[in-house]
Amino acid sequence: MGKRLEERLTSSTTVFSGRLISVRVDEVELADGVHTTREVVDHPGAVAILPLLPEDRVVMIRQYRHAAGKVLYELPAGTLEKGESPEACARRELAEEVGYRAEHLRRLVTMYLSPGYCTERIHIFLATGLRPAGEMGFPSPRPDADERVEPVVMTLEEAVGMIAAGEVENAAAIVGLLAAAAGLPERVE
Repeated sequence: MGKRLEERLTSSTTVFSGRLISVRVDEVELADGVHTTREVVDHPGAVAILPLLPEDRVVMIRQYRHAAGKVLYELPAGTLEKGESPEACARRELAEEVGYRAEHLRRLVTMYLSPGYCTERIHIFLATGLRPAGEMGFPSPRPDADERVEPVVMTLEEAVGMIAAGEVENAAAIVGLLAAAAGLPERVE
């Protein structure tokens, strides 16, 4: 049954290559012989981390997003570096953006953000057993030079309520918060 839905690549041309993404135009043949064009944004993939503190408090960030034109509530997140595992990236971004190290890191979900045109997959992790990085001999938060983030601590219940109120619009944050709320493996004390 899946064969009827598959497409065969007949040619591919990269039309843009930037620091983070590249864009290509693919010519494909559908299973019924129809030829068409697909525009694809190639992205190396990313992670998002839901840091969970005692009493079901979560650490989110607020960050201005140029493409959206406003400040958004998000989870700490970042792009995979070449050859980096999602787990290593999650640990690095957690320390860089909010200054924590996690004793436990559990993958909640892996998803495509917009598979109609983009290859980006994001791995969302739940981080528990958190310790401030400075207490463990690691440096304090160090966002990238072009990144301005503001950590915000709230309860998981408050964060889920913000989704319902339309205050959390970032897809990875919405999925991560709802996945955690639906099935936290254990409560953090």
